[in-house]
Amino acid sequence: MIRKLLPPLALVGALALVPAVTATQAATDAQTYKELETFMGVFERVRANYVDSVDDHKLIKGAIDGMLASLDPHSSYLEASDFRQLRTTTDGNYGGLGLSVTQEDGTVKVISPTEDTPADRAGIKAGDYITHLDGELLYGLDLDEAVEKMRGAPGSPIKITIVRPGRDKPFDVTIRRERIELRPVKWELKDGIGVLNINTFSGNVGEQVEAALTAMDKAAGGKPLGYVIDLRSNPGGLLDQAVQVSDAFLERGEIVSERGREKNDIERFYARPGDLTGGRPIIVLVDAGSASAAEIVAGALQDHRRALVMGERSFGKGSVQTVIQMDQESALRLTTARYFTPSGRSVQAGGIDPDIVVPQLSDPDYKDRPAIREADLRRHLIAQNKVDDKLLEKDDATDPRFNMTAAELEKKGIKDFQLDYAVKALKRLASGPGGAPRAR
Repeated sequence: MIRKLLPPLALVGALALVPAVTATQAATDAQTYKELETFMGVFERVRANYVDSVDDHKLIKGAIDGMLASLDPHSSYLEASDFRQLRTTTDGNYGGLGLSVTQEDGTVKVISPTEDTPADRAGIKAGDYITHLDGELLYGLDLDEAVEKMRGAPGSPIKITIVRPGRDKPFDVTIRRERIELRPVKWELKDGIGVLNINTFSGNVGEQVEAALTAMDKAAGGKPLGYVIDLRSNPGGLLDQAVQVSDAFLERGEIVSERGREKNDIERFYARPGDLTGGRPIIVLVDAGSASAAEIVAGALQDHRRALVMGERSFGKGSVQTVIQMDQESALRLTTARYFTPSGRSVQAGGIDPDIVVPQLSDPDYKDRPAIREADLRRHLIAQNKVDDKLLEKDDATDPRFNMTAAELEKKGIKDFQLDYAVKALKRLASGPGGAPRAR
């Protein structure tokens, strides 16, 4: 989630405001300088005595990367191609396979494939491990290097070796790279229900959502009976777009708040009057791949009791990254705040719990495939608010609603069980006695 870009000289004017150094600060600074001397000593020894000559820039870049990696999984230093990649990805136009990945014990693990991309069409799933690219072992490479190898000229093929929990053996998938030009917002009408699919929060997603709602009204000859907002496998994106999308469905109230290091460092974002759906019922679909900005939207609509959240618990990325441009070719992406839902919940490492848990029965691997969430990442931030949720009474009985297999659903023509369940639930929710739309 990119919050803002700060020019490198933004701090110069603040130097005159630094107070006199106290004795405690002086002692702290002395210890810091001692540790910096240790660092320089190691740096000089490596330069002078390492078995091969080493480039100074490589050493310093490695030290910066190590410093930021010790903080959390989302802070990083970006140079040249990495910085350009960040900007193009945020704009929603880049070359590659369409995967959100993380690193675990030296291996690349899939968080989620982006809908309608080469990786999605090839059947790569959340929880898959990518061990080899074109036969080359990825173990030991850092995540940026692995991602760079997945990128390439559009049309060029790449063979990916997958280890999938529940499968006995690894298997290979050959994928042809494409120019990933995301269609972040898609819509359709299903039995009088408006289905709004938002697969990322890049660029002008807020405007596209508003345009989609208008288009659905015209296609339905009025307002649809209700709306499904599909945020599954949405990795997030821009904070301002999450706020604008949430605002489209709310009349008033807080959408999200950011809280930084200091107690008074709080920024709040509010909805403006005007619910573009006219108060029609809403269901939000989430899963383990719904993260960041997607969780802001789901949390805001859930807290305001504006929507029912269905599906699976979301990813749990409740932190804000500020991108500070250091020069023309580099930037620092630093975690600077946590965000909180209107009721004061931090979703960091916990995620958004659905009001109604609905498994994806149309996925034959859903029981064996582990979900990857923020809490599974090393050095993830701990939620600032410690919520002590009471455990619900354990019930191991099979829910009769969810006892069909993927093969049985396919025979009935149901390819997406969660979406089908949401649409049918909305039809029941939106209709009163005799099937007439319920007044709201």
